[in-house]
Amino acid sequence: GYFFAGLIITFSISGLFLNHREKWHPLRYEYNSMPVEIASKMDTSAISETNVVSIANELKIKDKLRRFGTEGDMIWISFENTDVEFNKSTKKGILKQSIITPILGQMTKLHIDTNKFWIIYSDIFAIALLVIAITAMLFPNGKYSFKRYGWKLALAGIVLPLVFLLVF
Repeated sequence: GYFFAGLIITFSISGLFLNHREKWHPLRYEYNSMPVEIASKMDTSAISETNVVSIANELKIKDKLRRFGTEGDMIWISFENTDVEFNKSTKKGILKQSIITPILGQMTKLHIDTNKFWIIYSDIFAIALLVIAITAMLFPNGKYSFKRYGWKLALAGIVLPLVFLLVF
């Protein structure tokens, strides 16, 4: 029971951080940030994969390309461990390098999902698991024991994710 309580606490903490990874992503802890300027003469009005490869070579980025795009006057390129963002006309920008946040980053690899319903459900579940892990050790026997009452809630806890899988 104590082993599983520790496991539940680990999943709960990493799940809360992962559900809100747009604000803080434990798999990408920024450790280095520096200004850059794209020196090549390429046309940056429309970015293409060829341009991105050229920029990566110029900036000596060896990471695997994840995605790229534009936002207004800015071009952004995301690699596995590096992000680059620069202005189309001035070609000046910033390069950010990141690593996995020690311990928490490894914990978060245990579960990743981006469906909004699942994120809300996971937040509730993560908080509930913390409560369960702490109170389960103190929960009394008797009228509301697992044998008499708890199995019904446990069954409901199994059915809800199955309904999610079948419906969504």
